[in-house]
Parts: sequence; C-alpha cells; structure tokens
Amino acid sequence: MKTKILTLLRNSQDYISGQELCDAMGVSRTAIWKVMNQLKEEGYEIVAIQNKGYKLVSYPDVLSASEIGSRLKGKWTGSEIHFFQETGSTNNDAKKMAEEGCKNGTLIVANRQLAGRGRRGRTWESPADTSVYMTLVLRPTFPPAKASMLTLVMALSATKALEEITGLLVKIKWPNDIIINNKKICGILTEMNAEPDFIHYVVIGMGTNVNMNSFPEELADKASSLKIETGRTVNRTQVIAKVMEYFEEVYESFLQTLDLTLLMEEYNAHLANKDARVKVLDPKEEFEGIARGINEFGELIVEKENGEITLVFAGEVSVRGIYGYL
Repeated sequence: MKTKILTLLRNSQDYISGQELCDAMGVSRTAIWKVMNQLKEEGYEIVAIQNKGYKLVSYPDVLSASEIGSRLKGKWTGSEIHFFQETGSTNNDAKKMAEEGCKNGTLIVANRQLAGRGRRGRTWESPADTSVYMTLVLRPTFPPAKASMLTLVMALSATKALEEITGLLVKIKWPNDIIINNKKICGILTEMNAEPDFIHYVVIGMGTNVNMNSFPEELADKASSLKIETGRTVNRTQVIAKVMEYFEEVYESFLQTLDLTLLMEEYNAHLANKDARVKVLDPKEEFEGIARGINEFGELIVEKENGEITLVFAGEVSVRGIYGYL
C-alpha cells in the first residue's frame, strides 16, 4: 500500500484528497493517515491541508522497496522488488531467489554490500548510503550462447540513463565499465545458470558510485562518482528507475534480432576505447592493437600492427589501455 500511495503522490501535480486515497486503496482514512506518518518519519515532506488533501513536496535520498517501486515505470522490470539495508552480494541474493523460482524481472537492491564482486573475481567496494548496488533477474528463452551480449545491453542502458540524469558525456569501456571523464563510475557483472541448450536464469548486477565524495589514493586516478563529476547530490532511486526504464527499451531491441545489430552503432558511439590503442590480456596470448568497435555479436574488433583483425570475446579476456586504465 505504501508503494501505491507514494506512486499516486509522486504522479500528482496537485493535492490528493484523503477520500481519493481511501477509494484507491480500499482502506480507511486512519490507515491512510498511518502511512502518511510513516512516510514523514522516513524523511518525505508531505503537506496536509484540510478539505484539500495531501501533497508530496520533497523526498529524501532514501532506498526502500516502496520508494523504488513508486519510481519504476516499466512493464516488467521490478516485477518483484527485494531491498536489503545490508547484504553480502546482490548477485548472490539474486541467484538464490532465481533458484527458488522468482519472477522474470525481479530486482534486488542493497544499501550496502559486504562481499561485492566485479568481473574476474575482483572485489567491488560497496559502502553504505552512497551508491547503488542492484541485480536484475532474467529468464530468457534464447540459447545460452547469446547471454554474453546482455552485459553490453545493460552497459548501453546504463549509459543512456546516466547521460539523461547528469547531462554529461558517458562512455563505455568494453565490455562492462561505465566511464565519465575517463574515470570508472559503474561496473556490471553478468552471471548465468544454464544447460548446453537452455538458460535457467541470468542475473545482471550493477554497482554505481553515486554520492561518494572521495576515493582511496590508489583508486582516485581511475574511479569517480556522479556527485564528484556533476558537483551535486544525485538521487539514487532515480538512477535505479532510469536504468531499468532504458534496459527494457534496449533489451527489446536486442530480442528483435538476438544480437546487437540494432544497437551496434549507438554502442560504438559511446565506446571509450574505440580507435584507441589497447592491450588484450588473453590467457593464451597477450597482444596490442587498435580497438575498432564491436560487431553484432558484441565482440571487440582489434586491429593488430600487421593489419590482422582479431575478434575478442568478452568472457575470455580483459582489455586495458597501453598507458593505464583507458
């Protein structure tokens, strides 16, 4: 009920009468009054005027299932919402829920992670009250071989969302890092449970540095936050809602062709290391070349010094700039 009331308040330009809310919720005025008091205690500024009703004036940067649910506008992302003040890893939570039969589109969000992970087993620092840690559960019907492209689908979705929120130029460091001003803002981790010809589920985790004011010395030259880059506090629930809104749009384009044909041009336009010299850290053979963009399967096209074209698959390697992170 709290989610529905928040949604009605947020979407109304004027006051909503207590009777309207009672009718919409099918509850008493006392029940509505109790929810309003709960919201005020959580930091929402709600004006109540006799004979006019209730109006939401301002809201805090608070994460909760109700706040997230009231912001989501998509058809199926957030079909279930699970929020934790603190957890080990939202990806681990998502996999457990998927094993237990949660719906396609289930969204898991945490205020803090104790065991956040990045790609290739790296640690992802996940302090409380500053960032967004979330994982989306998918139950796709396409073959497992297509799933690696979902990291790129989420990366493009996040890029579009963060550009709208910040007004800044946002780039992608292939395949899973989101960059502003050559510094990492966001990382994506996709994991799958599948048989050779059938996907049980895919979980796509995303950690975004939103309102961090500083970073440890060893990270300061390659990591940043939305607050540092924009000079203002950014609402974390807005980040979640916008990413989910764009994910539905981008994912729909992906499903039309089951590859990146319809997304490739836009992705390449945001590719931070396009036409840049890169080092490919392949366990079989490290090599250098010029990144020429991605193909329709999400592989990075790298041109070696001798002119040979090599296609790099995201699941196998890491790519670095010659002189640093980019």
